[in-house]
Amino acid sequence: MEYKKVLFIIRNKDYALDGMRSGLGLAVENMYSYAHLLDTEIDKLDDENIDRLEMLRDMEGEVYTNVQANVDANGFESMSVEELGEKCAT
Repeated sequence: MEYKKVLFIIRNKDYALDGMRSGLGLAVENMYSYAHLLDTEIDKLDDENIDRLEMLRDMEGEVYTNVQANVDANGFESMSVEELGEKCAT
């Protein structure tokens, strides 16, 4: 079985939670699914969205960001634009 990778690049905070939910939905469908909040800061996640993030991580997905405030507030993994390009290429 061939696994597919999907990366959501989110540049508007209004779509951040939708992108994360979509990533989780695709992870459930056996795809490697990631989201990256690019130059976008979001508020602290509520308990429901923290649970979704943990479920995504349990399925080998992740939410990345290049904004330190997102790392501090929500525990997202830091990733630069250059690292993002390398991840997409592999």
